Amino acid sequence: MTNRTYQRIYEVVRRIPRGRVATYGQVAELAGIEGRARQVGYALHHSPPRLPWHRVINARGQISAPASSDWGELQRHLLEAEGVEFDLEGRVDLKKFQISNFK
Repeated sequence: MTNRTYQRIYEVVRRIPRGRVATYGQVAELAGIEGRARQVGYALHHSPPRLPWHRVINARGQISAPASSDWGELQRHLLEAEGVEFDLEGRVDLKKFQISNFK
């Protein structure tokens, strides 16, 4: 992945509104790298400060990091602080909280 690709990913993530989420695949599509959801994860692992990385979850509506990990707990805490709700299985209702595609 090029730095320009990472920048496009970061631009998409910055546009996810507070209290909403996007999936890794959705971010990849919006960044012009459709089918490269895993690359979004790699980019977020190296993300710049203040990027709202916590708003990106998997296609099942779950946090990808183990819930018991520090990152998983932090991500859930940050999302809940923005009003995102989780069900008893730790999933977000994507119909309610997922962004619609923007360009």
